[in-house]
Amino acid sequence: MVSAYVALGANLGDAAATVRWAIERLALLPKTTLLACSSLYRSDPVDAVGPDFINAVVALRTALSAIGLLGELQGLEQLAGRERPYHHAPRTLDLDLLLYGNDQIESPGLSVPHPRMLQRAFVLLPLAEIAPHRVVAAQLQAVQSQRINRLERQAHAGMPDAGPRCCMGALS
Repeated sequence: MVSAYVALGANLGDAAATVRWAIERLALLPKTTLLACSSLYRSDPVDAVGPDFINAVVALRTALSAIGLLGELQGLEQLAGRERPYHHAPRTLDLDLLLYGNDQIESPGLSVPHPRMLQRAFVLLPLAEIAPHRVVAAQLQAVQSQRINRLERQAHAGMPDAGPRCCMGALS
């Protein structure tokens, strides 16, 4: 079993509902346990145009390979209606494998750690919320100019309110 971290984002349709739906589906992946989920965050699009994004990060424990997990993530994106008409297009759902244990993977279809994660507040702030040992202060300071707001915390639908390690977040 390996610890993995996945970033979630959406900026089309009811983005918050889509991110919550994806979290629920991640908890149902084969050979995988949902360990923790950040609050939901609202952020500006980065290197893109369109509405604000709703973002979160989850921690998983999985027996799936990195490529197997990526395949499951892409399947969930497809179920959510994800299309890729052009690079950085607005999206119904974006799931990125940020970290897979301590592995470093470089292949045509997968780069781990995610190559741009340290440049994005919408990844680092939610990741720091659930895995502070994975983010250092200098990394957070480097992205402090990017607009990001944590949304009001509420128990995630279908999950008990077990505190900050429980899946949380809702639009007020």
